[in-house]
Amino acid sequence: MKKKVRWIFLVVFSLAMAAGAVYADLKKGFYSPAKLGSLQQAAPVEPLPDSNYEASAYPVPAADLAPGEGLQDVQIYCNTCHSPRYITMQPPLPGATWEAEVTKMNKAFGAGIPEENTQKILLYLRAHYTAENRKQ
Repeated sequence: MKKKVRWIFLVVFSLAMAAGAVYADLKKGFYSPAKLGSLQQAAPVEPLPDSNYEASAYPVPAADLAPGEGLQDVQIYCNTCHSPRYITMQPPLPGATWEAEVTKMNKAFGAGIPEENTQKILLYLRAHYTAENRKQ
């Protein structure tokens, strides 16, 4: 009788373990060896017919550049590769350093600023962003 009870217990226990394994595979997904390492795209989310989806423009704070002659050239050419805010983020630099920076932008980084506009940009930077005349 004890052997029969033990045998029934083993069968019931084995069936419970098998059912648990099947349930676990269903719960987390079935992964066959052929699909291991592959990524599958999830189904796209269907928008609800009564939903309102909207995305606004990313806010970009305007740079507070000093008004003056050459400002338009700075806004046009410096905005091509980076924000003009980089100018206001710099410590007050000597005129020669600004010239080296603009030359680096043109030659090393390929900004392609025409010579006439380069001179206007340099005059603007020297007039407003050197240690002698920078307004904090």
